[in-house]
Amino acid sequence: MSGDNAALLQHPRRNLGNRYRSQARKFARLAAKDDARFNENMAWAEQNARLALLHDFTDEENWRCLADLKLILGDSDGLAALLEDLFVVLGRDPEQVGQLKGIDFLLVGGELLEAAFMRDPLGPDAWWLTISEHEPTEEALEIFAARCRRLDFSDQRANIVYGRRLERIRASGREDRFIELARHLLAHRPSNHELWMELGRLFERRGQSDEAWSCYDHVQNLRPHTQPRDEYLVRLKQAMDGEKAGPWTRPTVEKRSEFLSQMQTLTQRISNTAPLRDAPLEVESEPRKDPDLIRLEQLMEAGDASEAFFFARRLVAQGETWAEEWVDKAKQAFEA
Repeated sequence: MSGDNAALLQHPRRNLGNRYRSQARKFARLAAKDDARFNENMAWAEQNARLALLHDFTDEENWRCLADLKLILGDSDGLAALLEDLFVVLGRDPEQVGQLKGIDFLLVGGELLEAAFMRDPLGPDAWWLTISEHEPTEEALEIFAARCRRLDFSDQRANIVYGRRLERIRASGREDRFIELARHLLAHRPSNHELWMELGRLFERRGQSDEAWSCYDHVQNLRPHTQPRDEYLVRLKQAMDGEKAGPWTRPTVEKRSEFLSQMQTLTQRISNTAPLRDAPLEVESEPRKDPDLIRLEQLMEAGDASEAFFFARRLVAQGETWAEEWVDKAKQAFEA
């Protein structure tokens, strides 16, 4: 328990979130005592509540704090926007978003907030408790997995919340389930380097060298100042030298292309954009444009940066160095 308290004290963003929330409640109390400065104090309270949520969106109390202020101010539109933002963090579940139509938020907005937290606690430990309370647990996990396959995790916060949930699934020994769902999260947001690392470590422990190398390669591509792929190759060499085995070689182009193609297929399944149009016929006198380039342009134009990222990386793996520029363009798009 003392270790948990120490971790909380050393968590700068959580500390700031708690501090801003305390300030928000302080100004709300001042507003209740001083009618003459009510608007001024409530403005300060709301500003601090927003900062608390900005610094730690995983603390349910920060959401409750801002919701309480919206209720005091009678800000129905503001409360509706807050709930919509929460549902984005929880994966844009169509069932939850549907609840926001045609209701009086000042009457039931608070109840909707609590219902969302009861169904989907933001804390991974609290969430895992709701899963493990079900008998049998596997049925609850299958329901969760089915939801994951249809949710939208493109928001960075949603990727973090669900990534932490997947860590609990992995820790429970359900590695295959973790791998399946982690790929769904990464298909939505390929820039989640922490999840790529977790996936790579798991493959490495399982002895799946090609898959581990591919994951570490993604991390090193996303964060060039780190060398997880190169460090992995050193570990492999040391292990094989000790066993006097033959040297391991990195995955073949076909293997790497297959891995990237699988991730690209996942992004196609979750895409909400219209199907890509066929390339226009070109006049004979004009130089022919590379169809892969046309496809990349169409994907970026359609807003499918994730699919463009995996497609461009597959082209680079196949020796098309010109596609490196499109890898960078895709990364900039989904990191914006």
